[in-house]
Amino acid sequence: MGMKEYPQAPRQGGIDGPGRSSQDCGKPGGAAVWIKCWNWMAIVAASFTFAPQTAVSQDTALRLIALGDMPYGPPEEAYPPYRALIEKINTRDADLVLHVGDTKSGGACSDAILNDQLEHMNRFTAPVLYTPGDNEWTDCHRYDGDWSDPLNRLAYIRSTYFADPGRSLGQRQLDVTHQGAQGYPENARLKLGNIGLLTAHIVGSNNNFEVREISAVEEFFARSAASTQWLQDSFVAFEDADIIVVVIHADMFEFDFNMFERELWLRHSGFKPFGTALKQAATEFEKPVLLVFGDSHWHRVFQPFPKTAANVTAVEVYGNRDVHAVEIVIDPAADQPFTITTVRNPLQN
Repeated sequence: MGMKEYPQAPRQGGIDGPGRSSQDCGKPGGAAVWIKCWNWMAIVAASFTFAPQTAVSQDTALRLIALGDMPYGPPEEAYPPYRALIEKINTRDADLVLHVGDTKSGGACSDAILNDQLEHMNRFTAPVLYTPGDNEWTDCHRYDGDWSDPLNRLAYIRSTYFADPGRSLGQRQLDVTHQGAQGYPENARLKLGNIGLLTAHIVGSNNNFEVREISAVEEFFARSAASTQWLQDSFVAFEDADIIVVVIHADMFEFDFNMFERELWLRHSGFKPFGTALKQAATEFEKPVLLVFGDSHWHRVFQPFPKTAANVTAVEVYGNRDVHAVEIVIDPAADQPFTITTVRNPLQN
């Protein structure tokens, strides 16, 4: 689809997600608070391209499919298009599928709903790396019932999705290194070719840094510290890699970021420890870093740190009612290492 994916102003309620427009440029918390309007395109054009599906060089290139923030809604409405997308993805011969979390919309966090999504993960023929989102556990306190305790829901996810933390999900599983010994089996990493990939458990809702109860704050500090250490250790483990891919759930750039154009987080942000460590690690790594995330339901590609860590490219996936995926072909040998296209749902325009 050539260059028509970007640059373009997100259409209100359209394929790029609801509630965003080019008028948000430059506003705190707006669509382009991290970069002045569309000037980012000139900066990042040298790092990636948008093109139709391309043949992958089996010697060096890697084909990833990224998705998240789906399926949303009642099963009878949400599951058919989601399963159609899975079937479409299974035709793409991906090396790895990345699900960035929010496997359900708001509402009950029952065992049955979580079990459904685990079954969906294992419908992918490719290996799947999954990092949890806030809808699966953090936000469950908003709803009455037997499944309203976030820590209980998180424990259930760890005991089911990560019952064998040394293996990925999906039908064609891969061995992974994980942080299970420290209590965080969801944090995983592996190396494919000379490309390092890692997941880190960083979620929306300010990463669970909420004052509603002390247990949430305690959980945040422990997990944030562990995930930050995991990030730093992974960059050391991947120091000889050509490219590093970091996969999280949260949109760390939507609020409390880049005030006064300093590319920093405010001190009350639950993303400050991890985000600061990511920027520092990427700066020291010097080679290309790709951050893949979800949370805001607005597919975009941008540089979050054009002044301080220009080697970081960020990709946000589709989500919510836009049940599409993003294909990312990474070729370290190419002048433009990232080729990014949309895998469109056959049941949606």
